[in-house]
Amino acid sequence: MTVDGICKKGYERIAEAFQRNFADHGEVGASVCVTVGGETVVDLWGGVANPKTGMPWTKDTVGIVFSCTKGATALCAHVLASRGKLDLDAPVTELWPDFGQHGKEMVTTRMMLDHSSAVPALREKVKEDGPYDWAYMTERLAAEEPFWKPGTRNGYHGFTFGWTVGEMVRRASGKSLGTFFRDEIAKPLGLDFWIGLPEEIEPRVAPILAYSLKPEQAKTPFLRDLATDRTSIPWLFYMNVGAWRAGGANTRAGHAAEIGAANGITNARGLAGLYAPLSVGGGKLVDGKTLARMGEVSMATHDDATLRIPTRFALGFMKSMDNRRRSLGAQIFGPDVDSAILGSAAFGHVGAGGSLGFADPAAGFSFGYTMNQMGPGLLLNDRGQSLVDATYLSLGYRSKDGGVWVK
Repeated sequence: MTVDGICKKGYERIAEAFQRNFADHGEVGASVCVTVGGETVVDLWGGVANPKTGMPWTKDTVGIVFSCTKGATALCAHVLASRGKLDLDAPVTELWPDFGQHGKEMVTTRMMLDHSSAVPALREKVKEDGPYDWAYMTERLAAEEPFWKPGTRNGYHGFTFGWTVGEMVRRASGKSLGTFFRDEIAKPLGLDFWIGLPEEIEPRVAPILAYSLKPEQAKTPFLRDLATDRTSIPWLFYMNVGAWRAGGANTRAGHAAEIGAANGITNARGLAGLYAPLSVGGGKLVDGKTLARMGEVSMATHDDATLRIPTRFALGFMKSMDNRRRSLGAQIFGPDVDSAILGSAAFGHVGAGGSLGFADPAAGFSFGYTMNQMGPGLLLNDRGQSLVDATYLSLGYRSKDGGVWVK
């Protein structure tokens, strides 16, 4: 398998892990990028972007990164907070009065960011084009009854996060989420990264390839709920999403919409570039106080109400999650499934199938990994984790035995 790009001296083990993913772990097309001290030290890509046409994965190939989009959406909120335009601890109703229904009056943007705002899904059937209709989705969420008392626990807002946090960005900035992200983050940083893809970029998009789950593997609490209870949060989160469920990630409508939880389109360079300023003090994006707040754990649980695994969240970002001995998925699919083991200061976000972007301010680096072939589990799998491991080892870290990488 041909791999192109750059890998500076001292980071060869990342390139070796990337190549092993193709040789041993079923990688089809992928990219990986690492910046250290703001300098790009690894920027690699390879494989096939579209198996049907044989189109190779090139330097400018991009693709859906699913929930890695949440990191971009969260960053929009933090940029506004750093500018004094959005108070994360004020009631959401100060900007979005209609949201204060059915006991949601005291929900804050902080709760929306850490998945405790209690609207992880919608109960009534979502219309087919619902995910592509911003006003429809925000109106439905404002009228939704909370699944628990807001702020008392967390459950991953896997799809709804894009409109809860996204609507706060829109109201605080006066711009749509995708427009604010483009104007204030992507363009200034020179990123190939969109929430709402322009049509002229479509030829560069690698279609996502779904993971084929075997029936005997569907034993985890999340998959059991999905298969047996149409009123459960897992079922509603995963299935009640209109046209998005029926292959929306590979359609023009799915790319063009602004779905701040799920349809960001970029590559590893875009993800690493997004987090690069946050790995070296915040740059021009956020001030030091905001950056410090962004990386702190805000909510954690032994049983996420949606994902049904232990999770740890900062404000809009995932923290290191070590579920190697705590997840049935790890027993079924392998130890790297349902975990994302990072440094203790790191924060970022996994995307469905195994993509990942994050910053580690203590280690001074940012990381991005994207691919078209989805893998098993709810967080990372062996491909992404092997690249993370190779990065930390390259920087002199010794062990992740305690659930975070340490020197």
